[in-house]
Amino acid sequence: MEDSLTTPPAKTDPAAGPEFDSNRRRSQASAILHWLRDLTLSVVIAMVVILFLYQPVKVEGTSMMPALVDQERIFINKFVYRFPFGEIHRGDMVVFWFPHDPTKSYIKRVIGMPGDRIEIDSGAVLVNGQRLDEWYVPADYRDDISMPPEMVPAEEYFVLGDHRKSSNDSRMWGTVPRRDIYGRAVFVYWPFDRIGVLH
Repeated sequence: MEDSLTTPPAKTDPAAGPEFDSNRRRSQASAILHWLRDLTLSVVIAMVVILFLYQPVKVEGTSMMPALVDQERIFINKFVYRFPFGEIHRGDMVVFWFPHDPTKSYIKRVIGMPGDRIEIDSGAVLVNGQRLDEWYVPADYRDDISMPPEMVPAEEYFVLGDHRKSSNDSRMWGTVPRRDIYGRAVFVYWPFDRIGVLH
């Protein structure tokens, strides 16, 4: 007689019943709720950062071309200079209250630091006797204006627009007190074809 093999009766998996389906649905719902919570928290944090650390502003004028163009929208960092480690550096694009009319806000590039000796010779800027490498000013945007040497006072800054032919800046009205500088231009967000970090 040949040996025969019999298949053992299939056992019912208790996890495959209605109770399992219910648990699985609860698990999926819980995962979705956690995801929505994390997404909401991320959005709130992003809004807080944008509203309290960064401020959207519109550029008006051509004095900072080609880095910034008229009607462009940018973010400025409002707190970068308010902390002990928030130092202003040469080359920063700063936003400040115009010293001769505090109702007006300007954006220019820092050229001279406190204690620097600034001179302009036929458009060429000299800082402490050394010609400044202004890679951000194209040849077509330069002018031939000269300015005799002057010292930048303590806690003040000498600022210029990148478009020297159309900029109203420290050459005309003097330096900017540190207390009037309230932000640094950091990012272009509109128009979309110009989105990017500012340098």
